[in-house]
Amino acid sequence: MTGSPPAPGPASGPVPGPASGPVPELFSWEFASDPYPAYAWLREHAPVHRTRLPSGVEAWLVTRYADAKQALADPRLSKNPAHHDEPAHAKGKTGIPGERKAELMTHLLNIDPPDHTRLRRLVSKAFTPRRVAEFAPRVQELADGLIDRFVATGSADLIHEFAFPLPIYAICDLLGVPREDQDDFRDWAGMMIRHGGGPRGGVARSVKKMRGYLADLIHRKRAALPPEPAPGEDLISALIRASDHGEHLTENEAAAMAFILLFAGFETTVNLVGNGTYALLTHPEQRERLQTSLAAGERGLLETGVEELLRYDGPVELATWRFATRPLSIGGQEVAAGDPVLVVLAAADRDPERFTDPDTLDLARRDSQHLGYGHGIHYCLGAPLARLEGQTALATLLTRLPDLRLAAEPAELRWRGGLIMRGLRTLPVSFTPPASSADNGPSPTQK
Repeated sequence: MTGSPPAPGPASGPVPGPASGPVPELFSWEFASDPYPAYAWLREHAPVHRTRLPSGVEAWLVTRYADAKQALADPRLSKNPAHHDEPAHAKGKTGIPGERKAELMTHLLNIDPPDHTRLRRLVSKAFTPRRVAEFAPRVQELADGLIDRFVATGSADLIHEFAFPLPIYAICDLLGVPREDQDDFRDWAGMMIRHGGGPRGGVARSVKKMRGYLADLIHRKRAALPPEPAPGEDLISALIRASDHGEHLTENEAAAMAFILLFAGFETTVNLVGNGTYALLTHPEQRERLQTSLAAGERGLLETGVEELLRYDGPVELATWRFATRPLSIGGQEVAAGDPVLVVLAAADRDPERFTDPDTLDLARRDSQHLGYGHGIHYCLGAPLARLEGQTALATLLTRLPDLRLAAEPAELRWRGGLIMRGLRTLPVSFTPPASSADNGPSPTQK
């Protein structure tokens, strides 16, 4: 999930801590391209490190696997921003821009039990293995439809033409956003994913537009809600039905839930597909193994491979914000009540104390208990859907575009600014068009 501050400019100096020697520069553009050497230094010398973020907020970074796993499940670390002992200059800088003004704070990433337990129970039915399996044909249809639109050209930007629209249309379908409105959601989501690359205030304005649309959609769906749910009922209708049948879901909660499922449900998958494809293209022996496996009709390597891609260069660099409700110790470091804590998933998932040869990409790795989707009660609710989308996207790309290759040098690629997520701005590729390619087809939303 996101919640990124503005894109990093010149990195602020770290708050002095117990580490010996100079702390690597964090959150610069150079760091964004390859943060792993800096994270290795932190794991060794300052595994729980207090730093000043580009937004001006001071927070603890937790980088070792064992400490990260403990922190993710520690009930003394609250998700509720009300526990942040924030100075005036940090007000509102620890969440998604605009969510506070748009009254979208009451979602799963900002609340603790018992409200978290109640709301999570309401939406968990949408992400059961059975429900996700039933959705698989639609994800495949979307993947094929998007490739159909550029396959004849021999080149594409896989972020904007494939990795980005695929999860947007998928999560819109699950939520019950009408097909004719889904391109609006794509535009709003596109502004959110820029992380400072768009006009000033653009994210907050997009959040406000999305909030207004969701409020209207909830009203319309409530008015048309049938007495009994139909098989595969959309998620917004299910939330309304729960609200009207004793689950005490307020309208703000319903809107916030729909908003965060959309927000959390697309960017993680954009980055999973983008980062994963990039990793395969820069590790040709691993990519060849996977293509051979797929050609033989096997899926085992695809399944372990997606887990390894999540570990190796996953879509979520830092877990979303946590705040100490009372003094506690993490990895031997004392953390004061009210302090923000950020678990660095990217660092934990390359901890040599937990993973053998952690900087090596091995699609057949079996012991990949990564933290890419979190741990504990806040474990990502949409992980089954994201895995389905990631597996489908990568398998379809490698099967339909067998000679897919980078159309730029790795050093020329730029990574998006921001704090929580890790993803490429663009991923230019080239390939040999099939001998008989149809003209660009209709938008996948119209299929």
